[in-house]
Amino acid sequence: MSRTRLYLFDTTLRDGAQTAGIEFSLEDKIAIAGMLEQIGVDYIEGGYPGANPVDTAFFEKKRTNKAIFTAFGMTKRAGRSAANDPGVMGLVNSSAEAVCYVAKAWDYQVELALGCSTDEHLEGIADSVRTASDGNKEVLVDLEHFFDGYKADRTYALDCVKTALEAGARWVVLCDTNGGTMPSEVREIVADVMTIAPGDRLGIHPHDDTGQAVANALAAIEAGVCQVQGTLNGLGERCGNANLVTLIPTLALKPYYADRFETGITPDHLEQLTHISRAFDDRLNRAPARQAPYVGASAFATKAGIHASALLKDFSTYEHVPPESVGNERSIMVSQQAGKSNLLTALARHDIALQKDDPKLEKLLATVKERESRGYSYDGADASFAVLARRVLGTLPDFFDVEHYRAMVERRHNALGEEVTVTEAVVKIRVDGELLMSVAEGNGPVNALDQALRKDLGKYSSRIEDLELVDFKVRILDGGTGAVTRVLVESRDGSGERWVTIGVSPNIIDASFEALYESITYKLLKTEAAQDSTLGANASRARTLAG
Repeated sequence: MSRTRLYLFDTTLRDGAQTAGIEFSLEDKIAIAGMLEQIGVDYIEGGYPGANPVDTAFFEKKRTNKAIFTAFGMTKRAGRSAANDPGVMGLVNSSAEAVCYVAKAWDYQVELALGCSTDEHLEGIADSVRTASDGNKEVLVDLEHFFDGYKADRTYALDCVKTALEAGARWVVLCDTNGGTMPSEVREIVADVMTIAPGDRLGIHPHDDTGQAVANALAAIEAGVCQVQGTLNGLGERCGNANLVTLIPTLALKPYYADRFETGITPDHLEQLTHISRAFDDRLNRAPARQAPYVGASAFATKAGIHASALLKDFSTYEHVPPESVGNERSIMVSQQAGKSNLLTALARHDIALQKDDPKLEKLLATVKERESRGYSYDGADASFAVLARRVLGTLPDFFDVEHYRAMVERRHNALGEEVTVTEAVVKIRVDGELLMSVAEGNGPVNALDQALRKDLGKYSSRIEDLELVDFKVRILDGGTGAVTRVLVESRDGSGERWVTIGVSPNIIDASFEALYESITYKLLKTEAAQDSTLGANASRARTLAG
């Protein structure tokens, strides 16, 4: 039987930014968009160009490769045309391929928030949709407070749907804005909307205020909608949004849905899910939820005893899906099982090939687990994993050795009598037996160490000229002044590639230096591989000419 195509629309970069305590930098947004591409979503909504400097910069160019790059914004204001509304035209003139307007489907909200009549708002929806459509944008309309609006005035709520579709909207999305609608209500109301609009033009955008956002999304899908909106790890204001990390494997792996619906998610995408979920939390400087469905560290964990005994005989007894299908691993509390498949996948990302029965793999697995017990986390620091793997496997070149480093922070008065803070770092390294010492000042000890470490790398200096540090995050793993500190450093080079390295230590400077050292080492690994590739190609060309 033919399956219905479902489309996944991610709103992490907008809805996620509404989360208390979350602030996305431009670098964060670029990196998160890359993560979302790795799990195969169809649409990535990047925010509201013109609303703030970060969103405006993010939309200066297209940030996706396969997913449809989408901008969010308001329909035109009452009393002016869409073509003369700066907000609307900012969306139309952005680099986005699609525009998602927010409109009010609750008559009370129209009067309260917009101060206009429902007829004026319907005209604003139509004019805004036509203007974006004329600008060659795919148009979506998010009908905010749709379910409350439907209960208050069914006719007006359905008029919003009809108006948007007749004006040329590709999708009309039904939003449960306060998250209070029950799954049975969602199913019933969506079925009624389906009497005036086809399911392949409708979407659902549920919030999680009753803990039922994923259930509401599934209820809407069962009723006929073909687009669902959500966020990574359920991020969002108040209690969050529908969690795509839970929804995606449910749609892909549960026969009830997999037999009826298809998405753009492949098995390869699914196997990245745990890695991306945890890397996203690392970027946000928060601990991943251990009991998160599918991807949590405890999602496939069983304590020793009768459950573990049965599990060893038949894993499916207590596992609703194979853990490796979502990139997770089985954990039996007395002894760790599996893990090797995940490790082989991670090694393959760095073109390192090992057989599953290779004893070196067991050694690497033990090393990773030992380091993770001390606070390291390689889901969000893939470059550090590449360095560690090569070190354990004995394939890491000896680029340079650090013999000594020192960072000094001094507060003093300058010649004008002004109080200033001066930071200085000294680094001694040895390259091919030659001792090199560099001194640098910086904006804080980490910046000073970074400048000193890269100031003179001997014969490798030219290889790191385009290297720069773009982000720095610190997380305290245990409370108190003697706590263990984890540092994540994000770097990039002229190729546009970004990578993250990690350092862990009770001393924040020591942790930072470890992450900086591994960032440079990873960059040198990249250039080494590029040089080997060039030399190989030249040798092959020479053999061809000689032959």
